[in-house]
Amino acid sequence: MEIATGQLERLLVPVPETLYQLGIGRTKLYDLFERGDLVPVKIGRRTFITQRSIYEYVDRLTTEATALK
Repeated sequence: MEIATGQLERLLVPVPETLYQLGIGRTKLYDLFERGDLVPVKIGRRTFITQRSIYEYVDRLTTEATALK
């Protein structure tokens, strides 16, 4: 995938960046892992989240929010 700047988009996003992007805390992030809303991937000791699962989660939230109107 490409973003507007012409750079390639990351496929895996580190935890701190995901927290910033979603505006949530670490506890909420791990709740989302347990519920299956976000997909964590371990590489060595580091945890990443798939960019696709982040987009899908935000899409679900947006769909639910618009359905309530």
